[in-house]
Amino acid sequence: MAFNSKPKKPHLISMHSNLYTTLLFIIVFTVPLLFLLHASTSSLCTPHPSSNDNSWSGDLRNSLFAWNRLPFIPIQPPPVTLKIAVFSRKWPIGTTPGGMERHAYTLHTALARRGHQVHVFTSPVNDFNDHPDTPTSSNSPRIHCHEGEAGKWRYNKAWELFDEENQRRPFDVIHSESVALPHWLARNLKNLAVSWHGIALESLQSSIYQDLTRKPNEPISPSFNISLYGVVPKVLSEIRFFHSYAHHVAISDSCGEMLRDVYQIPRRRVHVILNGVDENDFRNDLSLGLDFRSKIGVPINGSLVLGVAGRLVKDKGHPLLYEAFSKLVRKHPDVYLIVAGSGPWEQRYKELGPRVLVLGSMSPSQLKPFYNAIDIFVNPTLRPQGLDLTLMEAMMSGKPVMASRFPSIKSSVVVNDELGFMFSPNVDSLLEALEEVVREGPKRLAQRGKACQKYAASMFTASKMALAYERLFLCIKNDTFCVYP
Repeated sequence: MAFNSKPKKPHLISMHSNLYTTLLFIIVFTVPLLFLLHASTSSLCTPHPSSNDNSWSGDLRNSLFAWNRLPFIPIQPPPVTLKIAVFSRKWPIGTTPGGMERHAYTLHTALARRGHQVHVFTSPVNDFNDHPDTPTSSNSPRIHCHEGEAGKWRYNKAWELFDEENQRRPFDVIHSESVALPHWLARNLKNLAVSWHGIALESLQSSIYQDLTRKPNEPISPSFNISLYGVVPKVLSEIRFFHSYAHHVAISDSCGEMLRDVYQIPRRRVHVILNGVDENDFRNDLSLGLDFRSKIGVPINGSLVLGVAGRLVKDKGHPLLYEAFSKLVRKHPDVYLIVAGSGPWEQRYKELGPRVLVLGSMSPSQLKPFYNAIDIFVNPTLRPQGLDLTLMEAMMSGKPVMASRFPSIKSSVVVNDELGFMFSPNVDSLLEALEEVVREGPKRLAQRGKACQKYAASMFTASKMALAYERLFLCIKNDTFCVYP
């Protein structure tokens, strides 16, 4: 150990250890307390319009709720045709995209179809070498891939392409997907909006929840110790440099609260717009689901089919689901789990036997039959501010959901008990929720699924998301568009 070479200074070790413990204690207990205090007051004092509420009016920049709750009329063509620059580290071409890339693709494809001129500046890809700057059609985004290694983001090269296009005709709005543009480069852009898909404070909270999944005799992960030392300065740095961005888009209500309350961003610069999914890609189709069950080997006499999708990694909560389902299936051997995804936990799931069907990575188009084949979707995430697209896709497909009881999900997705089940991020709580689902059975779950589909159609469609972003971008260009209706 490194400390063995300095046996005469044990007090330094103790001092560092105490400092580390104190700092961790403050973060673990003070930050959640801020949210509890805020939640207890804002729920009483802040008006949150219901879905498609026509009663609210005022300056949209003062709203503390998700813009998805307001009905924006899809005027065609739009009142102003915008030239939009998008900075995204990756663009989903020829790959199985992650959540942020899928969000960027869905949003900006919808805006292009609305008639806006969308230019995407991104990293190069292997399958897009022929005329990468040429759109596939007049109503598609124009993709600008900077030079270099495929998949490796170089913001300086992307900025050069942007600057060249900006000189032809200035962009009305610049949209950065998370920190695709560093703050020192973006701080002077008054027409910039940045969408936050993950922040350092969330990463710290997630690391804590992941460590809580350790067994009593399991040693603490060295990477966890390293990450804690590194992430605290990063949180403080973020709180300071986030003020450099002109407009912040939070993808959940609780993320909006965090940006306003913890990161201290003025509320008129924080706008909550929930992610959306293409309503044409995800819908209820019973026959499609039955065919898929037969194809992958789910027997007709299976009493209940659970589903989980996404990266099979620790921060997505797979240690919880793995252990909880292994206990559930001993008591209920006719319950099945379909796993759509790949990652470190893929092989572990396969070891659970024939009641677990591991399908590997699936493209968004392949997920449609998957959702229709399950009775309920499970999301055991350990990311407190995460808002996975899979939750919205499942609900749009008419399926109820089970999810970790985190503010982001509770305030934006599972907003009432009819839409699904919530559990604390531990094995016992998840197992208890699974037992309740088994008791209810497929018939009752199907009723819940109808409520989910109705709510999702009012909140999580690509068109609803695109209209909200369009209104924000119009507002950034001209203050007159900031007043609703």
